[in-house]
Amino acid sequence: MSDVPILHTQRLILREQRPGDTEPMIAAYGTDDFSRFITREGRALNRREAWAALAIVAGSWAVSGYGQWIVEERASGAVAGRIGPWAPEGWPDFEIGWAVVPEHQGKGFAVEGAAAAVVWAHEALGRDYVIHLIDPRNGPSERVAAALGAEVTGTWDSPLSHGARIWTTRWDRFVTTAAYERHVAAAAMRP
Repeated sequence: MSDVPILHTQRLILREQRPGDTEPMIAAYGTDDFSRFITREGRALNRREAWAALAIVAGSWAVSGYGQWIVEERASGAVAGRIGPWAPEGWPDFEIGWAVVPEHQGKGFAVEGAAAAVVWAHEALGRDYVIHLIDPRNGPSERVAAALGAEVTGTWDSPLSHGARIWTTRWDRFVTTAAYERHVAAAAMRP
């Protein structure tokens, strides 16, 4: 998967999945806090289910030319989750999604990483808008979408264990957000 681009933000590195990420991600999938809103099961996954989820996400890069990155905290090198494009067969549109491991939730990593992913999708793929599929019970993810300038544009009867609201982030609105301004400022400070 050497063609997977690496994105840098102020506090994060978004990079390809590596074998060393398997155990931390299986542990994350084994918690309800990580898995309840992003898996078909709507609950913590067992080891076999988590391994399959990891393989599907990593395989998206080979099948589609885009996919979700592993999120690495720059300061510690710890795996902090996954963020990025997701549009498997049957999906309603091109999504930028996020899932942050429980010990890193509440730090703003989802907004920071998703902003970098939206910029990448615009620059690399020409995407003028992206969607975010969010369970209406998932207030923290709705706040992330709102920080990206997204608005609810519909609903989808998801194949997951729940329905989802379709939040849409349009490029022209995204570039007016504080999330975009922080992304640009952090990029300008990197050598």
